[in-house]
Amino acid sequence: MRRKSLLLLFVASILCYTLPAQQDDYVKPALSDKDSWSLILLPDVQTYMKFDYNQPILDLMLSWVSNNAGALNTKMVMCTGDLVEQNDLFNPDGKRANQTSVSQWGAVSAAFGRLDGILPYILTTGNHDYGILSAENRFTHFDEYFPSNKNRLNQKMLREVGLNADGRPTLANATYEFVSPHGKKFLVLVLEFAPRDETLEWAKSVIEKEQYQDYTVILLTHSYMDRNNKHIVKEGYKLSNPNYGEAIWQKLVQPSKNIRMVLAGHIGKPDDPLGHIAFRVDENAAGKKVSQMVFNAQALGGGWHGNGGDGWLRILEFLPDGKTVKVKTFSPLFAISPTTQKYAWRTEPYDEFTFELD
Repeated sequence: MRRKSLLLLFVASILCYTLPAQQDDYVKPALSDKDSWSLILLPDVQTYMKFDYNQPILDLMLSWVSNNAGALNTKMVMCTGDLVEQNDLFNPDGKRANQTSVSQWGAVSAAFGRLDGILPYILTTGNHDYGILSAENRFTHFDEYFPSNKNRLNQKMLREVGLNADGRPTLANATYEFVSPHGKKFLVLVLEFAPRDETLEWAKSVIEKEQYQDYTVILLTHSYMDRNNKHIVKEGYKLSNPNYGEAIWQKLVQPSKNIRMVLAGHIGKPDDPLGHIAFRVDENAAGKKVSQMVFNAQALGGGWHGNGGDGWLRILEFLPDGKTVKVKTFSPLFAISPTTQKYAWRTEPYDEFTFELD
């Protein structure tokens, strides 16, 4: 009997050693209300693309989104821009990047292709998606690699298409219509990096149309706020007629009656989560609250030339009341292994919070 007891004790000790406590502490992402729906927000993905060895992390993230779409009742995915590190790089030096721009654009298009026919994804363009290295001009390969017919679910939602600097239609300026499972009507407005005055005028004319007056407009753009939750006033890019956060707020968002939410990325500081995020709430011309959120992660996981952002994304849960949105910050990269699952959630108040659309 004593030998049997010692054997059971030995087995129990082995199990305790091989199954660490953090497994029991880990909680898989789930909706707080079974009738909610979710939007997945991806930060700037450029560093996943500039090094070929980082690409699998974005593949993992998007595979996770696809595999969990049912459990989270996910209805769409958004990305804050900077899809590639360089728009027209021919000769990577292995330090700033080890892939040409053609390879970067092909890789990010293929990664999002995992969602084609499964979920709509709405992307904005960042400074690195223009020019050669970073917005030396307003030329981008975005429309070549993300044409309107790439994902039939995107095409189904597409309503308005604006023009680029050359006067050609571009999905860098576009609107998408969506009706939530609760019957709430949304219009997603996407704007090019540092939108021109004529782009802002086009956007204003669209959202002021009679047919969209009772819609909740979500603006998706790239450069908008700094880490101190202040609208960005000026940046040093060599573009004519640029508008950054403060000008976008003054010329488009604040005067509107139906923009209720702004999502953006762009900012970062090596291995500092607070250097990548911002949030504020202001009132628009109709006295309605506008929740403005910046989320990025590109310099986490080793700085500007690290792994691309440790797989961080945000889950926005829209509750059945039609106004409450719960935000959570999660990493499928850390969640994939029992060894790292304890790191899969960021739960500080600035990473896990609630806001209202009404």
